[in-house]
Amino acid sequence: MSYRLLTASEMHWRPSNQMGVLNTDLVRQLEVPTLGARLWRLRPGEASTRHRHRKQVELYVLLEGLGRVRVDGDLLCLRPGDALAVEPPSVRQVFNDTTDDQLWLAVGAPPEPANTLEMAEEELR
Repeated sequence: MSYRLLTASEMHWRPSNQMGVLNTDLVRQLEVPTLGARLWRLRPGEASTRHRHRKQVELYVLLEGLGRVRVDGDLLCLRPGDALAVEPPSVRQVFNDTTDDQLWLAVGAPPEPANTLEMAEEELR
């Protein structure tokens, strides 16, 4: 088969390992090993883990809500439909300091380990 469909009702959502932010790992569910892709639902007051990647470029697209992202020393404000590409090794963090939920699509390539429970101490640093 040349395609795989994952409907919204079939998506498995779970809290992230470190910050407890709801997310769904699209590539694992769709069996696409060549990139990383997740939907992140940030409720008011929540934030993603402050992190960087060694090789992966990440694309963030804000789908719902008003979003803010810290990239290195810059604070960026995004509106629905805005897209942001972050190169390695910039430090980034998506956060929600509004009163409404945010929905983000985060896509990265090449894939890097994303499960902090399976990462070595050096990778976590």
